[in-house]
Amino acid sequence: MSLTMTMPIHKPVLLSEAIEALQAQPGKRYVDCTLGSGGHAAAILAKIMPDGQLLGIDADPKAIELAENSLAKHTESTILINANFANLEIICRESNFLPVDGILFDLGISSTQLEVSERGFSFQNDGPLDMRFSPAQELTAADIINTMREDKLSQIIKDYGEESHSKRIARHIIKSRPINSTLQLVTVVEKAIGSRRGKIHPATKTFMALRILVNHEMENLAAALKQSIVCLKNQGRLVVISYHSLEDRIVKQFMQRESKGCLCSPDIPVCQCGHTPSLKIISNKVITPSLTEIKSNPRSRSAKLRVAERL
Repeated sequence: MSLTMTMPIHKPVLLSEAIEALQAQPGKRYVDCTLGSGGHAAAILAKIMPDGQLLGIDADPKAIELAENSLAKHTESTILINANFANLEIICRESNFLPVDGILFDLGISSTQLEVSERGFSFQNDGPLDMRFSPAQELTAADIINTMREDKLSQIIKDYGEESHSKRIARHIIKSRPINSTLQLVTVVEKAIGSRRGKIHPATKTFMALRILVNHEMENLAAALKQSIVCLKNQGRLVVISYHSLEDRIVKQFMQRESKGCLCSPDIPVCQCGHTPSLKIISNKVITPSLTEIKSNPRSRSAKLRVAERL
């Protein structure tokens, strides 16, 4: 049975907006740092043929399998790497893929990961508390839930999940150990804060916090953004789609900082940092999905796209 028949279809978010922001053109080179099933990559390849090249990166080996299938007709124009984008510069150098004309990040989790219960990302179906993007990673969500101190667990749920009831949830988790499945954790969270909380499921924020911690998402994003400047050629584009306020804050602050000259305190009369701008922000207004896209793909509703250009 083919991968396309067994795996759910992932709809790429802000597809036309991302391709336009990248300014994808024939014969140029681009990096898709979050390859997924290849939706954005296919659209980029359609714009850069003939003679264009795409380097696709994903930490999830299943995503690489899916992309190999969906991008099969572009084999000679693509390099697909199973690795974490936290090592972006090394990956590009080892692939002889420097400098590049554009880099795309589509952060968060894909439908293909979320809808496979064995991966442990979803609270809709029962599965092991895993949540790793790559099976090569050691730490799982179950490890965190069953070993972390209550105060630290509460802080993680508060910081990464932006959950106001984090203390109550952490306390119930400690009392309910061991917890080894997704629905076990859902039950614990519902006991802690109730089963009804408006439009979102009460376990949403707790699950998101655990996933972010398991995969070191914030640290890896910050590292990759810094490396993107080294990888981009002059006038190359950096395009980032985020779905979480913490992600978007990291991206926004990075672009703002790298678009400035001196970063010294206003109290210092003469610049001592020697910082020079490396990016130009293309649009100060964040790009969000249209109502039509949100209606056809509700998971796109929180997406925010930011774009900057290498100086």
